[in-house]
Amino acid sequence: MRKITLSAAAITSLAASPVLAASGPFVSLGNTNFVVLVAFLVFLVVLLYFKVPSMLGGLLDKRAVDIKSELDEARAIHEEAREIYASFERKTREVQEQADRIVATAKADAELSSEQAKVDLEASIARRLAAAVEQIASAEKAAIKEVRDSAVGVAIAAAGDAISSSLKDGDQSKMVDDAIASVGAKLH
Repeated sequence: MRKITLSAAAITSLAASPVLAASGPFVSLGNTNFVVLVAFLVFLVVLLYFKVPSMLGGLLDKRAVDIKSELDEARAIHEEAREIYASFERKTREVQEQADRIVATAKADAELSSEQAKVDLEASIARRLAAAVEQIASAEKAAIKEVRDSAVGVAIAAAGDAISSSLKDGDQSKMVDDAIASVGAKLH
């Protein structure tokens, strides 16, 4: 540190050389340049006496240490931010993959549901068609039975008319008595 102050004093004395070019005696209190030079040298000596350069150096060293610690802290924060960002990116990819899987599963489920609905619809149509065929067959049988019953009724009425016109009154009474007897025999 002393070398720096001696160097500063040497530079200052060389810088004062233009003062020598001034007119009149250089070493005199009337020469303002000389007074300024002496005041400056006294100022430098006072600075050296109170060890201001070493205090400034210490302050600068302390500031350098503070800056270094702040830089280290900034690097640590930067690394932490990178880790958080990488974690965020990883989670984003995972969520995107999960969303893609959910969409694919939903599409597959929709296709299965659509196929199942088609199968169910075809089965329902087949059941309804079968029920309609059964109803038609049942209605056909009922119509045939009704026609037969009507034909039997007409035939019985015609036979009754034919028999009643061909039988005599006595024969009719005898037939009624025989029918009552046969019904009585079958019931007992």
